[in-house]
Amino acid sequence: MIARIKGILLEKQAPVLVLDVAGVGYELEAPMTTFYDLPDTNNEVVLHTHMVVREDAHKLYGFSGRSQRDLFRNLLKVSGVGPRVALAILSSLSAQEFLVCMAEEDVERLTLVPGIGRKTAQRLLVEMRDLVLHGAETAIPDAASISPSNPNPIQDAVSALIALGYKPAQASRAVREVGNGDSGSEDIIRQALRMLAGSAP
Repeated sequence: MIARIKGILLEKQAPVLVLDVAGVGYELEAPMTTFYDLPDTNNEVVLHTHMVVREDAHKLYGFSGRSQRDLFRNLLKVSGVGPRVALAILSSLSAQEFLVCMAEEDVERLTLVPGIGRKTAQRLLVEMRDLVLHGAETAIPDAASISPSNPNPIQDAVSALIALGYKPAQASRAVREVGNGDSGSEDIIRQALRMLAGSAP
């Protein structure tokens, strides 16, 4: 099991990033909460990782904090929640917001995350409740200011939302409503996710 990886950030196109580790390029998938913390490309980054081994692929997931990774691992234990849905949860809700959902048994908020229906949301409430009861430390640092490194932040934002499970029309509409020529893709994605989750931008 690969638990941690350190290397030079070569590419970041949400939800995929590539790290150069001693000349080997590692492709990882990460939630938007991690993308908000990434430096510009060609800078060194350290990520906590989780590997999922399947018959057809070995996939590596990266997280800017250990608490993010631990929450991801706990989410995978819930029936009906796979890596794609777990990434969508961590992209749509901060760890603090997720714990508030658990504490308030907010099924409606959870069903706004793509890939989560009412039954899955209810299972999350039941099976993840211990995180709230035991006061799990899952705080995620505030996002660092990131300079846009891609020439088309609007298109990048739409692509990222689609990769996270939103329908193309839904992603395009959300990005059009929050995006402008002065915003980077990460900022547009952050605002679009907040809007899609029903919270104020």
